[in-house]
Amino acid sequence: MKKVVIHPDYESYADFINRLPDIFHTQGETIYKSRNEIKVFDVNGLKINVKQYKVPIFINRIIYTFFRTTKAFRAYTNALRLISKGIETPYPIAYIIIIKGGLIHQCYFISLQSSYPRNMYEFGKGSLLGREHVISQLAEYAARLHEAGIYHKDFSPGNILFQVTDNEVNFLLVDINRMQFGPVSIEKGCANFARLWGNDEIFRLIARKYAAARHADADDCTRWVFEYRRRFWQKYTRKHEMPFELSDAG
Repeated sequence: MKKVVIHPDYESYADFINRLPDIFHTQGETIYKSRNEIKVFDVNGLKINVKQYKVPIFINRIIYTFFRTTKAFRAYTNALRLISKGIETPYPIAYIIIIKGGLIHQCYFISLQSSYPRNMYEFGKGSLLGREHVISQLAEYAARLHEAGIYHKDFSPGNILFQVTDNEVNFLLVDINRMQFGPVSIEKGCANFARLWGNDEIFRLIARKYAAARHADADDCTRWVFEYRRRFWQKYTRKHEMPFELSDAG
C-alpha cells in the first residue's frame, strides 16, 4: 500500500511523484548516500530533491506505524511550519509512505532543490580571520530561531546552508524532521551549537554574538557553548574519529 500526500501547488507533478518508488534507484542524480539517500531529479526544468529514508528496523516499523509519525511526514509538516514563520527551507512538494505487511516500510520526502551553494562544513578548518561576518550572522540567526521558539535538534554543519550576496548572509535549514517548537532557554540555545565544526575563536565569537542578540550574559554563554561542545564531541569520539581539532578552552 502507498500513501501519497502532494502539496496543492504541485499537483501537476503527481505522475512523477507517484512513480518515484519505482524509478528512484535507476534515475536521478545522487548527491548524498549513507544511511539515507538523496537524489535530484530534473522534471520539466524543475530541480526536485528526493530523500529516501532507510527502511527502519522491525521495532521502529511498529513504532512509526502505531505510535510516532514518520520522518517524511515530519519533514513535510515542519517545512510548512518554518516557511509560515519566515524561516527558509526548501519548499515541500510531497511525501510518500510505503506500507508492507501492515507496517511502515519506506518513506520519501520530496522538496524543491536548494540553490544555496555553501554549508558550515567549510569552517571546520582555518582561522576566524576574514570570516567574522558569516559567523556573527550565524549566531544572530540562531538567536532569531530560538526567540521564535524554533529548535533544530540536528543543527550540524551540513544542515545549515547559506549564501552571501551584497554582504548579506542568508541561511537555509535542511534535514528538518527533528525539530522542536516551543520556548528555548539561553542555556539550551547555547547547547545547540555543539555539533558545529571550528576552532575556539569561532565559538567565542558565536557565544558573544548569541549572548548580545538574546540580551544574555556573554560569560555564561561562552561557558555553556564550550561545555556542551566538549560533551558532544567526547561522546562522538567513542565511536568515531574526530573530524577536526577540539580543545577544552572556553
